[in-house]
Amino acid sequence: MDILVHDHYRVLHLILNRPTKRNALTLQMCKDIVAAVRSAETRSDIGCTLITANGSVFCAGMDLNENPPMDELLEVHEELFTLGANALKPIVVAVNGAALAGGLGLVAQGHVVLASPNAVFGLPEVRIGFWPFVVYRAVEAGLGKRRALELSLTGASFQAQQGMAWGLVHHIHPASEIHDTSKGMAREIAKSSPLAISSGLQYVREAEGKSAKEAGAIARALRAQLMASGDYKEGTAAFREKREPRWPSMPLDFYAKRSGPSDS
Repeated sequence: MDILVHDHYRVLHLILNRPTKRNALTLQMCKDIVAAVRSAETRSDIGCTLITANGSVFCAGMDLNENPPMDELLEVHEELFTLGANALKPIVVAVNGAALAGGLGLVAQGHVVLASPNAVFGLPEVRIGFWPFVVYRAVEAGLGKRRALELSLTGASFQAQQGMAWGLVHHIHPASEIHDTSKGMAREIAKSSPLAISSGLQYVREAEGKSAKEAGAIARALRAQLMASGDYKEGTAAFREKREPRWPSMPLDFYAKRSGPSDS
């Protein structure tokens, strides 16, 4: 399987599993990633999606040896490279090596991005007479307009430290630790209030491109709904009582499982 999918502790873990081909994305791999993230959006037992890769390369972009139907490819690319903008559940990405072209576009879907020190990023499409059309907006959101344009024009690559300085990468961890660290971070996110997270991501999505007045109206409506919710009442009560909250919007079996034997 070129995409491995596991779910554990409210985290849906997607693993790019084509290391001999530098995890280059085929049409089917793109479809599988989209389908998995879509399924996470509808599952109450999933609170976060984690994307990692096997091998020394995160993703070298699209598989240029494949020649799929163009209409079908464009359709799935439009879905794949807008996953982060449309998701109401967080996406964590752990980058263990090079993430180039479509690989960088996939990284840009992450709401939280971890990278190892040897991670390399870039948009080299111009060097083969192409332009990063489908990933451009996501990369622009992660790096800023002028930086995305400069990288697209030059095809230059950059390291993890530079990616952190530019805002694409949030955390850098040793390669030997990044997978375990990213799993731990995804689990921590997934045990937070599902309602608070979905409301927050809904605000981010709906306020994009709006005026301050329009964004303020969206914030007021969502804030009022959240403050009237059981999650907010439980969260404030738990804070006062110095205990862990038990979110009403969390599936009940989550707490039943946690009260059982510890699970590594």
